[in-house]
Amino acid sequence: MPIAVYDLTVPVFTRMLTNLLTIMDIAEANATERKFDPAVLANARLAPDMIPFRGQVMIATDHVKGCVSRLAERDVPSWPDTEETFDQLRTRIGKALDLLATIKPADLAGSETREVTLRLGGKDLQENGLVYLTQRVLPNFYFHITTAYAILRANGAPIGKRDYIG
Repeated sequence: MPIAVYDLTVPVFTRMLTNLLTIMDIAEANATERKFDPAVLANARLAPDMIPFRGQVMIATDHVKGCVSRLAERDVPSWPDTEETFDQLRTRIGKALDLLATIKPADLAGSETREVTLRLGGKDLQENGLVYLTQRVLPNFYFHITTAYAILRANGAPIGKRDYIG
């Protein structure tokens, strides 16, 4: 039996976003223990020209909502990128998890061959669902989740590979 698109999306996104919540809890507790404001972590970045932690979370959740919505032929929800605190970021991750909970295997059945249109750089880009998922969404999702992890780790959070993988 071939692997379904559902199996490559909903369980994967759910696990990694749940792990991100755990990592955030560990980082926040560590910041409090070390007597610095955990809000500093929301704006931390690995390099001056990189997007901060909060942006990494926003983009990762954007990929989640965009992917499952497009593949299920639903409208992509619009979430303003205004989160600045860990609590606000947790709420955003919660919205993504709630959205994932509404997606059933039947919603994504056959989506590997569905045409997905993205607007990039002012131009429309069309890809079939499988290419969109495997060559665009998953690499970007993992990049931003990994970068979020690395930002917290670089700032002293006592987290490791087990926390990332879950």
